[in-house]
Amino acid sequence: MGEALQQIPLDLGSRQTLGREDFLIGACNVAAVSMIDRWPEWPAPLMIISGPPASGKSHLAAVWRDRAGAETIRPEMLLSRTAEQISEAGKHLVIDGLDPWLGDRQAETTLFHLYNIFWSEKRNILATMRMTPAQTQFAVADLASRVRASLTVPIQPPDDMLLGSVLIKQFSDRQMSVNNDVIQYILPRMERSFDAARTIVERADKLALSQKRGISVPLLRQVLAELQED
Repeated sequence: MGEALQQIPLDLGSRQTLGREDFLIGACNVAAVSMIDRWPEWPAPLMIISGPPASGKSHLAAVWRDRAGAETIRPEMLLSRTAEQISEAGKHLVIDGLDPWLGDRQAETTLFHLYNIFWSEKRNILATMRMTPAQTQFAVADLASRVRASLTVPIQPPDDMLLGSVLIKQFSDRQMSVNNDVIQYILPRMERSFDAARTIVERADKLALSQKRGISVPLLRQVLAELQED
């Protein structure tokens, strides 16, 4: 009976590890990592990390938050709170996922005043965005000039070495082990993005659980075939 119980797949979920030692560094993100490590020697109160989905922006923001003793605020608070109220949340702040609120005059006005408070008090804000400030249409010209003059560090698409490491880490976060043959099978057949890696791992996890199978090349073949049909 013990053997039978051990063969029952359990959906244990995933445990995302967000420490500095858990962040995978490659050529695509080394500039962003370097700027996190340079704090508090930042040239402006605002630093922006831009990059595609699942590229590690939130992970790096969490690393800086812990290092700086910062607090994370929800970006929608720019609509519901004053700049003074938001500034009281912590000495330094993280705003994760700023893009949707840029273009809204009320949110931008609050952010403009928040920027000025942090500038005068030598405090810092780290914001993450999918776009770069240069790609963003602003409603408040004074905010646009300040954000575009701030330090912005983009995260670029990953190379094979980093992408393979990301796949291994994401499988590990889900308590799943994979061998090198599986990774080498996936890499030349997948879209070159962090988001694609996350999607593949999620699909493989669900398929392995539903079919009571381990992670293998045949299983990944099925996953990739299904993704092509979506």
